[in-house]
Amino acid sequence: MADCLFCKLVAGEIPSDKVYEDAEVLAFRDIRPQAPVHVLVIPKRHIDSAQAVSQEQAAMVGRLHAAIPGIAKSLDIDQEGYRVVTNVGRHGQQTVPHLHYHVVGGRQLGWPPG
Repeated sequence: MADCLFCKLVAGEIPSDKVYEDAEVLAFRDIRPQAPVHVLVIPKRHIDSAQAVSQEQAAMVGRLHAAIPGIAKSLDIDQEGYRVVTNVGRHGQQTVPHLHYHVVGGRQLGWPPG
């Protein structure tokens, strides 16, 4: 999608602090971190949000999820724990209309989150 911020990151038009990349997934540090570790994990193929995932995209989303444990290990948050969250729509506080997962850790997280 031409105007999508994350698609521009994938294309290399905008720099990012990458922590992981493969053929289908990109992970990079959030520019406004909410914890000592805060990375965004995105599919390289544009999908608007978790609400827009189709059956045809299920395998790709599974591969995105399968990348998260290795990303957490590389960031040294795999043992103490971390949170994975996606926001959907205005009420869910989604600010970029491209499916993305926040991987947040490095400290004790509170609950409830909202």
